[in-house]
Amino acid sequence: MLLIADSGSTKCDWVLVKDGKPFKRFSTMGFNPYFHNEAVISGTLRRKEPLYDHLGEIEHAFFYGAGCSTPELQQVVARGLYSILPNAKVYVGHDLEAAAYATYSGEPGIACILGTGSNSCFFDGKTVSEEVPALAYILGDEGSGAWYGKRLLADFLYKRLPAAMTDGLRAEFKLDRNAIMENVYMKPHANVYLASFMRFISTFKEEAYVQELIFEGNSTFLKTHVCCFANYRDLPTHFVGSVAYYFSDILYQAAAKLSVHVGTIEKKPINGLVTYHLEHQKELI
Repeated sequence: MLLIADSGSTKCDWVLVKDGKPFKRFSTMGFNPYFHNEAVISGTLRRKEPLYDHLGEIEHAFFYGAGCSTPELQQVVARGLYSILPNAKVYVGHDLEAAAYATYSGEPGIACILGTGSNSCFFDGKTVSEEVPALAYILGDEGSGAWYGKRLLADFLYKRLPAAMTDGLRAEFKLDRNAIMENVYMKPHANVYLASFMRFISTFKEEAYVQELIFEGNSTFLKTHVCCFANYRDLPTHFVGSVAYYFSDILYQAAAKLSVHVGTIEKKPINGLVTYHLEHQKELI
């Protein structure tokens, strides 16, 4: 039995594979080794009903996650998984690998993440490689949910939002300066807090402010994380993540301006990831 997981900072999707077919699916909170230790990971999964009946049956576990970018960070997640999977061989990789595998169509391409955070890589069918680093939500994450949330809250405090959006934020979230500063600077997981405003932003998608903001975010992301590849005009550029999915019309517009050829856009990479593992199981194991 295989266990396959794709984790962003907000949510983690899991699939148990038995006899070459998806057997059970479930979700948990997202696990990011920058913010979560092995005890949090193992404790959360031990209590997950679809999983605990099969812990001893799992032979291989593949976890791909945000923040799993170095051997040291990968080991945080691996230790959490090993502690509850007594018979499994565990592999922990970066969420970029999941994006690359999930969108692979048999030809080289660029794979991008536009969700809570953002990132990109080139995948030739064998090797995942980055051209520029992801700098997380303070220095980077261009075009991500955290990036848009940061802009939204700053414009709210600077009184630059349309009146309807200002009124909506006050009514729905009871926002004021103190609440925002506390959540961004004093509480953990500020990136998830910032990205949580994407649902609110989407309800005002027809506002000129939102159209311009999303276009700017997509353009900034593409210029930084796609146009950095020397041959980007000759490659398909694929996307995974809810931000790319729900604002795909604006993403297409921004891409066209920069001669970026948009390939696949997937809300969640988990289905494509499972398919890739089933097709390439021997290579991965």
